[in-house]
Amino acid sequence: MENTANAEKTGLTALTAINIAKVITIILLLIFAVVFGIQDLRQVIYLCLHISYCLWWLLEQWFYPQRRQIFNEPIGISRFLFALLFVGVLYALPGYLAFTNPIPLSITATAIALPLYTFGTLINATADVQKLTAKDYGAGLVRDGIWRFSRNINYFGDLLRYLSFSVVAGSPWAYLLPGIVFAIYLQRVSQKEQSMSAKYPDYDEYQKSSARLIPFIW
Repeated sequence: MENTANAEKTGLTALTAINIAKVITIILLLIFAVVFGIQDLRQVIYLCLHISYCLWWLLEQWFYPQRRQIFNEPIGISRFLFALLFVGVLYALPGYLAFTNPIPLSITATAIALPLYTFGTLINATADVQKLTAKDYGAGLVRDGIWRFSRNINYFGDLLRYLSFSVVAGSPWAYLLPGIVFAIYLQRVSQKEQSMSAKYPDYDEYQKSSARLIPFIW
């Protein structure tokens, strides 16, 4: 109770921390560009992908104010600072690896990364827009459209984007980020499954007809 009260006094929310962290990531990527320079398309493509991802996260809340309702729980200073370091700094790791990688980006890596990012963005944005629109019209459980393929299709799209960053970075260490994000999403999925089952009577049927995270696989 005391921790919750202290968190409310700060006036900080998890969303505020994440938004600031996205700005920190953008700043770090630009610093990498200045310090290490642009060597070839690897750095150019990485900047375009990751910065556009961060900007879309921020712009989406402007286009769809309902998005501000997520991650709106109050947090204390310690969690706020942790979020800044974790999301702002750690998420820039593939960028650092991309700028310190002296090997030119291959055509194969480019051909893999760009579709991953493109389809990941389309999947994530489509899922968000469909659910927000459905909620505006008072819909209950959203299980049609793109959501019929996976109960967490938005997370799947997000993971594809993080994978694209790692492919462009061209280092095995870059895959730490999508691995960590995957672990975080697994925890969220487990919590969501429990709450959704309690909230919607037809959620059990939805579970039987859809994948948990990865369409057609799991």
